Amino acid sequence: MTTPWRAWADRERASIHDAGRWRAPRDLDAAGPEGKLAPDGRPVVSFASNDYLGLTQHPAVVAAAHAALDRWGAGAGSARLIVGSRPVHGELEAALADWKRCERAVLFPTGFATNLGVLTTFGGPDVLVVSDELNHASIIDGCRLARAECAIARHADPDHVDTLLAERGGRRALVVTDTVFSMDGDVAPVDDLAEICARHGALLVLDEAHAVLGPDPKLGSPDGPGDDVIRIGTLSKTLGALGGFAAAPAAYAELLENRARAYIFTTASTPADSAAALAALSIVRSDEGDALRARLRWHVERVRPGHPSPIVPVVLGDERRTLAAAEVLLDQGMLVPAIRPPTVPAGTSRLRVALSAAHTPEQVDALATALAALDTAP
Repeated sequence: MTTPWRAWADRERASIHDAGRWRAPRDLDAAGPEGKLAPDGRPVVSFASNDYLGLTQHPAVVAAAHAALDRWGAGAGSARLIVGSRPVHGELEAALADWKRCERAVLFPTGFATNLGVLTTFGGPDVLVVSDELNHASIIDGCRLARAECAIARHADPDHVDTLLAERGGRRALVVTDTVFSMDGDVAPVDDLAEICARHGALLVLDEAHAVLGPDPKLGSPDGPGDDVIRIGTLSKTLGALGGFAAAPAAYAELLENRARAYIFTTASTPADSAAALAALSIVRSDEGDALRARLRWHVERVRPGHPSPIVPVVLGDERRTLAAAEVLLDQGMLVPAIRPPTVPAGTSRLRVALSAAHTPEQVDALATALAALDTAP
C-alpha cells in the first residue's frame, strides 16, 4: 500500500518533471578540466568548476594531502572542542588570519556551514540583518536560522542599505553580502558598504567565496572598513580543497568557537583537506599565485573583456532555449551548465561559464568562438 509520504513524494517528483526542471548528478571522470562525462563517457572540457586556479591538481597540494593522510588518517574523528583538533587545523587558521589581515580565523567543515555558524551567532531576534537580494543560499538559510528580522536590500545598492540601517530603530545591525555573486559574477560595492556600516555601527559580514580576482577590502589600513568586519571564505574554490572559514577580530572568533552550532556539533575538517588548503594558500601568496591569477585574468578578458570575475553568465532567458544552447556546446565537447529556476529567477535562465587558470588558451579560444556563434539575441 502506498503511504501518505510516498504519495506526497511521487506528486512532488512529478511536479518537478512536469515543470521541465528535473535534475540529476552526472559523473565527470576528470582530474582537471578535461574528462569523460557519464552516461556515455564522451570527452569534454569542463567550464563548470570553481577550481579557479587549478590547485586541486597541483603536485604540492596533492603531496600535502598525502602526508596528512599518512600522519593522521582519513578523518579527525571528533569535533574540534573534544579531541578532533589536529596541529594542521591551527596552522591553517593562523595562515588564513594572516592572509585576510585579521586577528583570528575559525575553520568550519564547509563554506555553507560557515555562513550558518556566523549568522546564527551574530544574528538573533534583537538584530536587524540586511542582506543583498542576490546573496547565496547559505546566507539566506543562515538569516532564517538566526531568527533575526531580515531586510532585503536591492542588489549592490549601498544607498538602500544606508536607508535600511537608518530605519533600524536602535537595534544592533548586521549587513551581509557576497563580494562576488555566484550566478552573475558581478561584485559588491564593498568599500561603500564598509563606510556605511562604520557610520551606523553595523557589523559587516563579507562572503568572499568567489573573490579569487578581488575585491579585497582594505582591512588593516587607515582607510579600511574598521574592526567590525567578518570575512567568510571557502577552501573549496581558490584553494582547491574542502572547508570554510571565518576571519575576524579575536573576540568574534572566540565567540564563534563557543556559540556556533555548525562549529561545535560537527566533526573537524579532515586533516588531508586542511593540509591541502594550507599548501594551496602558500602557492596563492607566492609569485606562482600571481602568475596563476594573471593567467585566469587573461582567460576572462578573452571571453568577456572587463568582466570582474571568472564567473561569466550568458543570460538567454527562456529555460528551453538555455538547455538547447548547453546541448549545442556539449556536442562540441564543452560542458557549460544551464542554470534555471529556482536557482535563478524566472526569465533569467543562463549558461554559467566558470573559467580556471587550468584551462589552456586553446580551450578558452574554442569556448569564446562557440559562445559567439550561439544565437543570444532576445
